[in-house]
Amino acid sequence: MPDGVTLPAAAILDGTAGRAEENDTVDLTRADLGTDVLGPFATTLGMELTRADGDEVAAHWTARAALHQPYGIVHGGVHCSIVETLASIGASLWLGDRGKVVGVSNSTDFFREATQGRLTSTATPLHRGRSQQVWVVETRDDDDRLIARGQVRLQNLG
Repeated sequence: MPDGVTLPAAAILDGTAGRAEENDTVDLTRADLGTDVLGPFATTLGMELTRADGDEVAAHWTARAALHQPYGIVHGGVHCSIVETLASIGASLWLGDRGKVVGVSNSTDFFREATQGRLTSTATPLHRGRSQQVWVVETRDDDDRLIARGQVRLQNLG
């Protein structure tokens, strides 16, 4: 796993941090990825980005009791949130300074329960067009078993 990831500056800098030029990049450590790119909600879920660019976004996270529904397995909403987060990051990085993206549809299927342990979620584009993008996110356990798969359709806003 790399020690850091380079992202377009426009993807992480807001109005208080400065204005990014088109070709500016920012080198981020793993710690930076957790706070600057994910935001507080995803950080609360325990997501740690391991790769982030316009072609793929990957993160590790841990299934734990705080994320369980009453039957002792990870709540489906947690999976949906991770799917939406990773797809949005990838779509935003791909679109870059041409605009912003917003999710308009999220459909997540669950194949195997997760109760504890490390999970890896990976987002890849299925379609990247002028007005919309579709990203697929798969979550797998350390034995490479498919836990959940989601698809997010995002609107590119110019």
